[in-house]
Parts: sequence; C-alpha cells; structure tokens
Amino acid sequence: MTVNVSELYNKKILTLGGRMLGEVRGVMLNMDKGEVSHLLLDNPDNLIRSSNLRTDFMKNSVSFKRVRKVSETIVVSESEE
Repeated sequence: MTVNVSELYNKKILTLGGRMLGEVRGVMLNMDKGEVSHLLLDNPDNLIRSSNLRTDFMKNSVSFKRVRKVSETIVVSESEE
C-alpha cells in the first residue's frame, strides 16, 4: 500500500469492529526502515511535553502494523497481530 503521508492527517481511525479510536494528529517514522511506525492521536508537541511519555505515547498512538485499509478513514485491526 502506497500512501502520501500528508494524506493521513485528520483521517478518522476505526477498528474493524467499527470502534472510533480518534483522528490522525501526527505520524511517527522509522527512519532506519524508511516506513511509518505509528499514527498519533494527539498533537506530537503534547506528547513530548508529557511527564509520562511512554504511557501517553502508548495510549495516544496506533502501530501502523495494525492498518488494514486507508480510504476516507483508516481501518485498523483490534490489536497488533
């Protein structure tokens, strides 16, 4: 699947079961692998300022490995498989 990263911003993220997780507010890239690693549900600046960065990152991000479809919305699996 090839997608322009800028097209991901503000898309709603839904699980296969239809549960709304949020909207894409940021994208994390793995520069070593040259791929998207996570979609952020909160503004990256807010996460950076967090006193519990690891916990807040886990709560406010979705691994790109979960993505099953990108169209008007982003559909993800219920968990990382």
